[in-house]
Amino acid sequence: MTLFRSTAAIALALSATFATPSLAQKKYDTGASDTEIKVGQTIPLSGPASAYGSIGKVQAAYIRMINEQGGINGRKINLIQYDDAYSPPKTVEQVRKLVEGDEILTTFQIIGTPPNASVQKYLNEKKVPQLLASTGATRFTDPKNFPWTIAFNPNYQSEAHIYAKFILANHPNAKIGILYQNDDLGKDYVKGLKDGLGAKASSMIVAEASYELSDPTVDSQMVTLKASGADLFYNITTPKFGAQAIKKAAELGWKPVQILDINATPVSQTLVPAGVENAKGIISVNYGKDPLDPQWADDEGMKRYKAFMTKYAPAEDANSGIATYGYSTAALLVQIIRQCGDNLTRANIMTQATNIKGYVADLALPGMTISTTPDDWRINKQFQMMRFDGQRWVLFGPILTDEYTTN
Repeated sequence: MTLFRSTAAIALALSATFATPSLAQKKYDTGASDTEIKVGQTIPLSGPASAYGSIGKVQAAYIRMINEQGGINGRKINLIQYDDAYSPPKTVEQVRKLVEGDEILTTFQIIGTPPNASVQKYLNEKKVPQLLASTGATRFTDPKNFPWTIAFNPNYQSEAHIYAKFILANHPNAKIGILYQNDDLGKDYVKGLKDGLGAKASSMIVAEASYELSDPTVDSQMVTLKASGADLFYNITTPKFGAQAIKKAAELGWKPVQILDINATPVSQTLVPAGVENAKGIISVNYGKDPLDPQWADDEGMKRYKAFMTKYAPAEDANSGIATYGYSTAALLVQIIRQCGDNLTRANIMTQATNIKGYVADLALPGMTISTTPDDWRINKQFQMMRFDGQRWVLFGPILTDEYTTN
């Protein structure tokens, strides 16, 4: 078990408009006081998704930075992180420890679809916020059944609808081969693609192959997909398996059009291990600025991000989407806590998380803002397409908003 702690005062002036904090009497639930706010999460520092462990490291560094700036209303944030190895049974164990042992006010950014699924019912029964869950599976945007759960990531089905629209417009006669993780993550992406392709799905999709997180490789699945005659590869994976798939396609001499889900797009964690030449031309989407893109060199938000990484997280790869994700999610946590004012109850955390008004993140692409309402809990719902040029991701096309209804 690995434990990181960050405790000190928090203060950050954010320019975004937010719900006015109540000036009434202070209200606290377990995990909050005049001096401290306890926040807990699990992260995969080991196991098949260990590349995502750096998300938590950057988040802890961000809290440390905020802490040094003086605090939110004099309160400290105590961020408690445990390694769950991306293993649902370990997630259950660690989250129970956070809630019942550490007595946190809220969870934050539990990382991964299977880990979040394993504790969703428990946290909702305990009425502990599953705040900014690091997943885009549809089950995590279901306020009727899970009113204590709100996800940060764009909905996976929504993302898949964007790919379907791209395929129909640019490759209407494609023969599609799909590799997907056999859990809510993978199944959501497959459903979204099929829904987006509509009546053409049955004729265009010629092969589907799944893998388990416990599989050592996806080599056999890739052999099967190539043999299907597919000329468009829909790669729905996380970094380790995404890299394996891209590399194996090259080894097999298979050169389909490749679409890669956003979870597997970090250059240093996926594309470098796969071989950047092998990854050239791959298509995906993004909703944030890429530190490798020279167009952001003089961008104020990017300057703040890079200054933060240099000072507070120098051991992490500042050019990675994993680091930018950690920075952006931690900043949104601070925004929500600020909106809570002196009403630091679990119920008010959910109220504020679902009443974000026009928040502009440092690393949001121009034209993209975050707004939530009690009727729309989606944090991120806009995309821009991008293509890997062998060195970095290059954005193309307009800002896209998914108009489909997910279910």
